[in-house]
Amino acid sequence: QVQLVESGGGLVQPGGSLRLSCAASGNIFSINTMGWYRQAPGKERELVATMTNVGSTKYADSVKGRFTISRDNAKNTVYLQMGSLKPEDTAVYYCSYKGPTRLNYDYWGQGTQVTVSS
Repeated sequence: QVQLVESGGGLVQPGGSLRLSCAASGNIFSINTMGWYRQAPGKERELVATMTNVGSTKYADSVKGRFTISRDNAKNTVYLQMGSLKPEDTAVYYCSYKGPTRLNYDYWGQGTQVTVSS
């Protein structure tokens, strides 16, 4: 199994920035995708950004140009640099680890709250 520990959430003003971190530990497959999803009150959980072990990225259209995902494989850690934050970015952000699809080896962090408000 894989354990995911998230940090970096908090309260920020519109236009501000935050950096989320997620450290993975346990039985980690080399072939994997790590990233971030978010869920706002009353809404479905949605993909924010993901990155594979070879560096391929995927972003939600709503965050392109504002958020940047990165990985430090030596630390088994994924980051989300969030800039130009908007009130609509307010949500619980969940770290995601997905191993090879055929193995159904998927894990989630506990979530960290991000609130963007004046």
